Formats: sequence, structure tokens, C-alpha cells
Amino acid sequence: MSPGLLGFVVVALLGFALYILIKSMNKQMSKIQVPREGEIEAEAAREDEKAKK
Repeated sequence: MSPGLLGFVVVALLGFALYILIKSMNKQMSKIQVPREGEIEAEAAREDEKAKK
């Protein structure tokens, strides 16, 4: 006995929901501003200079 039309509809809806969630996650991830490696090192150097004074 096969799951039939209901099984297909459930799987299709889950796939569509997953697509929407991944699309939304990518949109939110693109909003995150990650500092570059050089910026991190420059900030650390500035903090070291302040600590020495």
C-alpha cells in the first residue's frame, strides 16, 4: 500500500517550507557584519597602544 496523494502533498509542503526557511536564513545571514581579519588585528593593536600609555 502506498502513501498516495496525501503523502505526496505532505512531503511537497515540507519541501516548500524548507525552501522558504533557507531563503529567509540566507537573507538574515547576509545582514550580519563580520569584521575582517585586518580590522581585528588593527583594533587589537590600538587596544595594546592604549594599555601601554
